[in-house]
Amino acid sequence: MTQDLNLLSNDAFRARWRGWLEQNYPAEWRIPIIRRLAGDEERRWHRMTYEAGWRAPAWPKQYGGLGLSLEKQLILNEEMERHRCARVLDSGGVLLAPVLMKYGTDAQRSRYLPAILRGEDLWCQGYSEPNAGSDLASLRTSAVRDGEAFLVNGQKIWTTLAGCADRIFVLVRTNKEVKKQAGISFLLADMDTPGLTVRPILNLADEDELCEVFFENVRIPAENLVGALDQGWTVAKALLGDERISNGAPTLPRQAFEVLEQLIETRGLAEDAGVTDRAASLFCDVHDLAALHSQVADAAIRGEVDNAVLGMMKVLATEAFQDISEEILNVIDEDAGLQSPTIGAESPLDLRKIYMIARPSTIYAGASEVQRNIVSNALMGKS
Repeated sequence: MTQDLNLLSNDAFRARWRGWLEQNYPAEWRIPIIRRLAGDEERRWHRMTYEAGWRAPAWPKQYGGLGLSLEKQLILNEEMERHRCARVLDSGGVLLAPVLMKYGTDAQRSRYLPAILRGEDLWCQGYSEPNAGSDLASLRTSAVRDGEAFLVNGQKIWTTLAGCADRIFVLVRTNKEVKKQAGISFLLADMDTPGLTVRPILNLADEDELCEVFFENVRIPAENLVGALDQGWTVAKALLGDERISNGAPTLPRQAFEVLEQLIETRGLAEDAGVTDRAASLFCDVHDLAALHSQVADAAIRGEVDNAVLGMMKVLATEAFQDISEEILNVIDEDAGLQSPTIGAESPLDLRKIYMIARPSTIYAGASEVQRNIVSNALMGKS
Protein backbone atom coordinates (compact mmCIF):
# COMPACT_ATOMS: atom_id res chain seq x y z
CA MET A 1 0.00 0.00 0.00
CA THR A 2 1.69 3.17 -1.21
CA GLN A 3 -1.21 5.64 -1.17
CA ASP A 4 -1.27 8.22 1.60
CA LEU A 5 -4.32 7.07 3.55
CA ASN A 6 -4.69 10.52 5.11
CA LEU A 7 -5.77 11.76 1.68
CA LEU A 8 -8.84 9.50 1.73
CA SER A 9 -12.09 10.82 3.10
CA ASN A 10 -13.01 9.30 6.45
CA ASP A 11 -15.80 7.31 4.83
CA ALA A 12 -13.50 5.92 2.13
CA PHE A 13 -10.84 5.12 4.70
CA ARG A 14 -13.36 3.34 6.92
CA ALA A 15 -14.68 1.32 3.99
CA ARG A 16 -11.18 0.21 2.95
CA TRP A 17 -10.20 -0.90 6.47
CA ARG A 18 -13.55 -2.61 7.02
CA GLY A 19 -13.21 -4.48 3.76
CA TRP A 20 -9.71 -5.66 4.61
CA LEU A 21 -10.84 -6.92 8.02
CA GLU A 22 -13.80 -8.78 6.53
CA GLN A 23 -11.58 -10.50 3.99
CA ASN A 24 -8.53 -11.25 6.13
CA TYR A 25 -9.31 -11.33 9.85
CA PRO A 26 -9.29 -14.95 11.11
CA ALA A 27 -12.76 -16.09 12.16
CA GLU A 28 -11.40 -17.97 15.18
CA TRP A 29 -10.09 -14.70 16.63
CA ARG A 30 -13.51 -13.02 16.60
CA ILE A 31 -14.21 -13.52 20.30
CA PRO A 32 -14.26 -10.04 21.87
CA ILE A 33 -13.46 -9.31 25.51
CA ILE A 34 -12.09 -12.71 26.53
CA ARG A 35 -9.74 -13.40 23.58
CA ARG A 36 -6.33 -11.75 23.60
CA LEU A 37 -3.72 -12.43 20.92
CA ALA A 38 -0.39 -13.43 22.42
CA GLY A 39 2.82 -15.10 21.33
CA ASP A 40 2.65 -16.59 17.84
CA GLU A 41 -0.87 -15.24 17.27
CA GLU A 42 0.27 -11.70 18.03
CA ARG A 43 3.28 -12.10 15.73
CA ARG A 44 0.96 -13.36 12.99
CA TRP A 45 -1.33 -10.33 13.38
CA HIS A 46 1.57 -7.88 13.20
CA ARG A 47 2.97 -9.63 10.12
CA MET A 48 -0.45 -9.61 8.44
CA THR A 49 -0.94 -5.88 8.99
CA TYR A 50 2.67 -5.11 8.07
CA GLU A 51 2.51 -6.99 4.78
CA ALA A 52 -0.85 -5.43 3.93
CA GLY A 53 0.32 -1.90 4.76
CA TRP A 54 -1.78 -1.39 7.90
CA ARG A 55 0.88 -1.78 10.59
CA ALA A 56 1.85 1.06 12.96
CA PRO A 57 -0.86 3.61 12.10
CA ALA A 58 0.44 6.17 14.63
CA TRP A 59 4.13 5.91 13.74
CA PRO A 60 5.62 8.67 11.60
CA LYS A 61 6.36 7.60 8.04
CA GLN A 62 10.09 8.10 8.54
CA TYR A 63 10.06 5.07 10.85
CA GLY A 64 7.94 2.92 8.55
CA GLY A 65 4.53 3.77 9.97
CA LEU A 66 1.42 5.13 8.30
CA GLY A 67 1.54 8.56 9.93
CA LEU A 68 -2.24 8.59 10.23
CA SER A 69 -4.14 11.44 11.79
CA LEU A 70 -5.63 10.67 15.20
CA GLU A 71 -9.07 10.87 13.65
CA LYS A 72 -8.27 7.99 11.30
CA GLN A 73 -6.59 6.02 14.08
CA LEU A 74 -9.86 6.20 15.99
CA ILE A 75 -11.69 4.88 12.93
CA LEU A 76 -9.35 1.87 12.88
CA ASN A 77 -10.25 1.12 16.50
CA GLU A 78 -13.97 1.61 15.91
CA GLU A 79 -13.96 -0.85 13.02
CA MET A 80 -12.00 -3.44 15.01
CA GLU A 81 -14.60 -3.16 17.75
CA ARG A 82 -17.40 -3.46 15.19
CA HIS A 83 -15.75 -6.56 13.69
CA ARG A 84 -15.50 -8.11 17.17
CA CYS A 85 -11.74 -8.45 17.00
CA ALA A 86 -9.69 -9.97 19.79
CA ARG A 87 -7.66 -7.74 22.08
CA VAL A 88 -3.99 -7.22 21.27
CA LEU A 89 -1.51 -5.56 23.62
CA ASP A 90 1.35 -4.61 21.27
CA SER A 91 3.59 -3.20 24.03
CA GLY A 92 6.40 -2.71 21.53
CA GLY A 93 4.45 -0.86 18.88
CA VAL A 94 2.13 1.20 21.06
CA LEU A 95 4.13 1.86 24.23
CA LEU A 96 7.87 1.49 23.58
CA ALA A 97 8.15 2.75 20.01
CA PRO A 98 7.01 6.34 20.74
CA VAL A 99 9.50 6.43 23.63
CA LEU A 100 12.36 5.34 21.37
CA MET A 101 11.36 7.89 18.76
CA LYS A 102 11.47 10.67 21.35
CA TYR A 103 14.23 9.62 23.75
CA GLY A 104 16.18 6.83 22.03
CA THR A 105 19.46 7.05 20.15
CA ASP A 106 19.71 6.56 16.40
CA ALA A 107 21.32 3.18 17.05
CA GLN A 108 18.45 2.11 19.30
CA ARG A 109 15.83 3.19 16.80
CA SER A 110 17.63 1.40 13.95
CA ARG A 111 18.01 -1.78 15.97
CA TYR A 112 14.59 -2.13 17.57
CA LEU A 113 11.93 -0.34 15.52
CA PRO A 114 12.14 -2.44 12.32
CA ALA A 115 11.81 -5.71 14.29
CA ILE A 116 8.77 -4.33 16.13
CA LEU A 117 7.25 -3.20 12.84
CA ARG A 118 7.64 -6.61 11.21
CA GLY A 119 6.28 -8.49 14.23
CA GLU A 120 9.61 -10.20 14.90
CA ASP A 121 10.10 -8.84 18.43
CA LEU A 122 7.47 -8.85 21.17
CA TRP A 123 8.09 -6.64 24.19
CA CYS A 124 6.84 -6.58 27.76
CA GLN A 125 6.81 -3.78 30.32
CA GLY A 126 8.83 -4.14 33.54
CA TYR A 127 7.40 -1.47 35.81
CA SER A 128 5.46 -2.72 38.86
CA GLU A 129 7.19 -4.35 41.81
CA PRO A 130 5.83 -6.15 44.92
CA ASN A 131 6.01 -2.89 46.91
CA ALA A 132 5.84 -0.42 44.05
CA GLY A 133 2.68 -0.75 41.98
CA SER A 134 0.49 2.33 42.06
CA ASP A 135 3.34 4.13 43.84
CA LEU A 136 5.71 3.30 41.02
CA ALA A 137 8.33 5.84 42.08
CA SER A 138 9.11 3.63 45.10
CA LEU A 139 10.63 0.93 42.90
CA ARG A 140 13.75 -0.78 44.27
CA THR A 141 15.13 -2.86 41.40
CA SER A 142 18.71 -1.58 41.22
CA ALA A 143 21.11 -1.02 38.35
CA VAL A 144 24.78 -0.36 39.16
CA ARG A 145 27.23 0.67 36.47
CA ASP A 146 29.90 -1.98 35.92
CA GLY A 147 32.19 -1.02 33.08
CA GLU A 148 30.21 -0.98 29.83
CA ALA A 149 27.12 -2.50 31.42
CA PHE A 150 24.59 -2.10 34.22
CA LEU A 151 24.36 -4.89 36.79
CA VAL A 152 20.64 -5.27 37.57
CA ASN A 153 19.12 -6.96 40.61
CA GLY A 154 15.51 -7.03 41.75
CA GLN A 155 12.03 -8.20 40.89
CA LYS A 156 9.14 -7.05 38.74
CA ILE A 157 5.57 -8.30 39.07
CA TRP A 158 2.32 -8.27 37.07
CA THR A 159 4.38 -8.14 33.88
CA THR A 160 1.86 -8.88 31.14
CA LEU A 161 2.83 -11.54 28.58
CA ALA A 162 6.43 -11.74 29.80
CA GLY A 163 6.34 -15.47 29.15
CA CYS A 164 6.16 -14.98 25.38
CA ALA A 165 8.12 -11.73 25.05
CA ASP A 166 11.51 -11.45 23.39
CA ARG A 167 12.57 -8.27 25.17
CA ILE A 168 11.61 -6.10 28.13
CA PHE A 169 11.78 -2.37 28.85
CA VAL A 170 12.37 -1.90 32.52
CA LEU A 171 12.57 0.87 35.11
CA VAL A 172 15.49 0.58 37.53
CA ARG A 173 16.94 2.67 40.34
CA THR A 174 20.36 4.04 39.46
CA ASN A 175 20.66 6.67 42.20
CA LYS A 176 19.52 6.24 45.82
CA GLU A 177 20.75 9.65 47.01
CA VAL A 178 17.99 11.74 45.43
CA LYS A 179 14.21 11.95 45.82
CA LYS A 180 12.37 8.85 44.68
CA GLN A 181 11.06 10.31 41.40
CA ALA A 182 14.66 11.04 40.45
CA GLY A 183 17.38 8.42 40.27
CA ILE A 184 15.31 6.13 38.02
CA SER A 185 16.54 5.02 34.61
CA PHE A 186 14.93 3.27 31.62
CA LEU A 187 16.71 0.19 30.25
CA LEU A 188 16.13 -2.34 27.47
CA ALA A 189 16.99 -6.01 27.90
CA ASP A 190 16.70 -9.33 26.09
CA MET A 191 14.56 -11.87 27.91
CA ASP A 192 17.18 -14.60 27.38
CA THR A 193 19.89 -12.62 29.21
CA PRO A 194 21.61 -14.82 31.85
CA GLY A 195 20.18 -14.19 35.32
CA LEU A 196 16.77 -13.07 34.03
CA THR A 197 13.97 -15.52 34.83
CA VAL A 198 10.20 -15.46 34.38
CA ARG A 199 7.64 -17.09 36.66
CA PRO A 200 4.01 -17.12 35.45
CA ILE A 201 1.18 -16.14 37.82
CA LEU A 202 -2.04 -18.09 37.42
CA ASN A 203 -5.05 -15.77 37.68
CA LEU A 204 -8.74 -16.32 38.49
CA ALA A 205 -9.49 -17.06 34.84
CA ASP A 206 -6.91 -19.89 34.90
CA GLU A 207 -4.60 -17.90 32.62
CA ASP A 208 -0.91 -17.11 33.06
CA GLU A 209 -0.65 -13.86 31.10
CA LEU A 210 0.78 -12.08 34.15
CA CYS A 211 4.27 -12.93 35.35
CA GLU A 212 6.98 -12.20 37.86
CA VAL A 213 10.35 -11.30 36.36
CA PHE A 214 13.50 -11.76 38.44
CA PHE A 215 16.85 -10.08 37.83
CA GLU A 216 19.89 -11.68 39.47
CA ASN A 217 23.14 -9.97 38.47
CA VAL A 218 21.73 -9.38 34.99
CA ARG A 219 24.22 -7.52 32.78
CA ILE A 220 22.50 -5.01 30.50
CA PRO A 221 24.74 -3.12 28.06
CA ALA A 222 25.07 0.57 28.91
CA GLU A 223 24.09 1.36 25.31
CA ASN A 224 20.60 0.07 26.19
CA LEU A 225 19.93 3.09 28.41
CA VAL A 226 17.06 5.11 26.93
CA GLY A 227 17.24 8.82 27.68
CA ALA A 228 19.58 10.34 30.24
CA LEU A 229 20.83 8.50 33.31
CA ASP A 230 18.54 9.04 36.33
CA GLN A 231 15.85 10.60 34.10
CA GLY A 232 13.75 7.52 33.46
CA TRP A 233 10.78 8.92 35.37
CA THR A 234 10.23 11.47 32.61
CA VAL A 235 10.23 8.66 30.05
CA ALA A 236 7.89 6.54 32.17
CA LYS A 237 5.32 9.31 32.59
CA ALA A 238 5.09 9.82 28.84
CA LEU A 239 4.51 6.11 28.33
CA LEU A 240 1.88 5.85 31.07
CA GLY A 241 -0.08 8.69 29.48
CA ASP A 242 -0.35 6.73 26.24
CA GLU A 243 -1.37 3.61 28.17
CA ARG A 244 -4.20 5.36 30.05
CA ILE A 245 -5.72 6.75 26.86
CA SER A 246 -6.28 3.18 25.62
CA ASN A 247 -7.38 1.90 29.03
CA GLY A 248 -10.04 4.62 29.17
CA ALA A 249 -11.68 3.61 25.90
CA PRO A 250 -15.32 2.46 26.02
CA THR A 251 -14.65 -0.71 24.01
CA LEU A 252 -14.80 -3.35 26.76
CA PRO A 253 -17.76 -1.80 28.63
CA ARG A 254 -19.66 -1.43 25.37
CA GLN A 255 -18.96 -5.00 24.30
CA ALA A 256 -19.87 -6.32 27.75
CA PHE A 257 -23.15 -4.39 27.64
CA GLU A 258 -23.99 -5.99 24.29
CA VAL A 259 -23.57 -9.36 25.99
CA LEU A 260 -25.86 -8.23 28.82
CA GLU A 261 -28.52 -7.15 26.31
CA GLN A 262 -28.38 -10.54 24.59
CA LEU A 263 -28.70 -12.32 27.92
CA ILE A 264 -31.74 -10.29 28.94
CA GLU A 265 -33.39 -11.12 25.64
CA THR A 266 -32.53 -14.83 25.53
CA ARG A 267 -33.60 -15.37 29.15
CA GLY A 268 -36.94 -13.62 28.70
CA LEU A 269 -36.19 -10.86 31.20
CA ALA A 270 -37.11 -7.88 29.02
CA GLU A 271 -40.27 -7.33 31.08
CA ASP A 272 -38.52 -7.63 34.44
CA ALA A 273 -38.54 -4.07 35.81
CA GLY A 274 -35.64 -4.67 38.19
CA VAL A 275 -33.40 -6.10 35.48
CA THR A 276 -34.26 -3.46 32.90
CA ASP A 277 -33.84 -0.65 35.42
CA ARG A 278 -30.30 -1.78 36.24
CA ALA A 279 -29.54 -2.28 32.56
CA ALA A 280 -30.78 1.24 31.75
CA SER A 281 -28.51 2.70 34.41
CA LEU A 282 -25.52 0.78 33.01
CA PHE A 283 -26.41 1.89 29.48
CA CYS A 284 -26.27 5.52 30.65
CA ASP A 285 -22.83 4.88 32.17
CA VAL A 286 -21.54 3.46 28.89
CA HIS A 287 -23.12 6.31 26.91
CA ASP A 288 -21.52 8.92 29.21
CA LEU A 289 -18.14 7.18 28.95
CA ALA A 290 -18.35 7.11 25.15
CA ALA A 291 -19.21 10.82 25.10
CA LEU A 292 -16.27 11.64 27.38
CA HIS A 293 -13.93 9.52 25.27
CA SER A 294 -15.11 11.37 22.17
CA GLN A 295 -14.43 14.73 23.85
CA VAL A 296 -10.97 13.60 24.96
CA ALA A 297 -10.24 12.34 21.46
CA ASP A 298 -11.28 15.69 19.99
CA ALA A 299 -9.03 17.46 22.49
CA ALA A 300 -6.16 15.13 21.61
CA ILE A 301 -6.64 15.91 17.91
CA ARG A 302 -6.15 19.58 18.86
CA GLY A 303 -3.12 18.67 21.01
CA GLU A 304 -4.92 19.45 24.28
CA VAL A 305 -4.83 16.41 26.57
CA ASP A 306 -5.29 16.80 30.33
CA ASN A 307 -3.73 14.02 32.42
CA ALA A 308 -6.42 14.45 35.09
CA VAL A 309 -9.11 13.81 32.47
CA LEU A 310 -7.23 10.70 31.30
CA GLY A 311 -7.23 9.46 34.88
CA MET A 312 -10.95 10.11 35.27
CA MET A 313 -11.70 8.38 31.97
CA LYS A 314 -9.71 5.31 33.04
CA VAL A 315 -11.67 5.14 36.32
CA LEU A 316 -15.03 5.42 34.57
CA ALA A 317 -14.16 2.84 31.91
CA THR A 318 -12.85 0.17 34.23
CA GLU A 319 -15.55 0.60 36.87
CA ALA A 320 -18.28 0.49 34.22
CA PHE A 321 -16.73 -2.72 32.87
CA GLN A 322 -16.77 -4.22 36.37
CA ASP A 323 -20.37 -3.15 37.04
CA ILE A 324 -21.60 -4.67 33.79
CA SER A 325 -19.70 -7.91 34.35
CA GLU A 326 -21.32 -8.20 37.79
CA GLU A 327 -24.77 -7.64 36.33
CA ILE A 328 -24.09 -10.37 33.75
CA LEU A 329 -23.59 -12.83 36.61
CA ASN A 330 -26.72 -11.52 38.35
CA VAL A 331 -28.76 -12.16 35.21
CA ILE A 332 -27.53 -15.73 34.69
CA ASP A 333 -28.32 -16.37 38.37
CA GLU A 334 -27.42 -19.91 39.49
CA ASP A 335 -25.71 -20.62 36.16
CA ALA A 336 -22.89 -18.37 37.37
CA GLY A 337 -21.72 -21.39 39.33
CA LEU A 338 -21.11 -23.39 36.16
CA GLN A 339 -17.55 -23.82 34.97
CA SER A 340 -18.06 -21.97 31.66
CA PRO A 341 -21.53 -20.43 31.39
CA THR A 342 -22.44 -18.97 27.97
CA ILE A 343 -25.30 -17.08 26.35
CA GLY A 344 -26.28 -20.18 24.40
CA ALA A 345 -24.96 -23.49 23.16
CA GLU A 346 -23.29 -21.95 20.11
CA SER A 347 -21.73 -18.97 21.89
CA PRO A 348 -17.94 -19.01 22.50
CA LEU A 349 -18.18 -16.34 25.20
CA ASP A 350 -17.45 -17.62 28.70
CA LEU A 351 -19.54 -15.24 30.81
CA ARG A 352 -17.71 -15.93 34.03
CA LYS A 353 -14.39 -15.15 32.32
CA ILE A 354 -15.74 -11.70 31.42
CA TYR A 355 -16.19 -11.10 35.15
CA MET A 356 -12.70 -12.38 35.93
CA ILE A 357 -11.12 -10.16 33.28
CA ALA A 358 -13.00 -7.14 34.61
CA ARG A 359 -11.95 -7.58 38.24
CA PRO A 360 -8.30 -6.39 38.00
CA SER A 361 -9.03 -3.61 35.49
CA THR A 362 -9.38 -0.99 38.25
CA ILE A 363 -5.85 -1.82 39.44
CA TYR A 364 -3.61 -2.04 36.41
CA ALA A 365 -2.20 1.12 34.75
CA GLY A 366 -2.92 3.10 37.91
CA ALA A 367 -5.44 2.01 40.56
CA SER A 368 -8.75 3.87 40.74
CA GLU A 369 -7.83 5.32 44.14
CA VAL A 370 -4.62 6.80 42.70
CA GLN A 371 -6.44 8.17 39.66
CA ARG A 372 -9.01 9.85 41.92
CA ASN A 373 -6.18 11.50 43.84
CA ILE A 374 -4.72 12.80 40.58
CA VAL A 375 -8.09 14.23 39.56
CA SER A 376 -8.66 15.77 43.00
CA ASN A 377 -5.23 17.37 43.07
CA ALA A 378 -5.79 18.82 39.60
CA LEU A 379 -9.15 20.29 40.63
CA MET A 380 -7.60 21.84 43.74
CA GLY A 381 -4.64 23.21 41.82
CA LYS A 382 -2.07 20.92 43.45
CA SER A 383 0.85 19.53 41.49
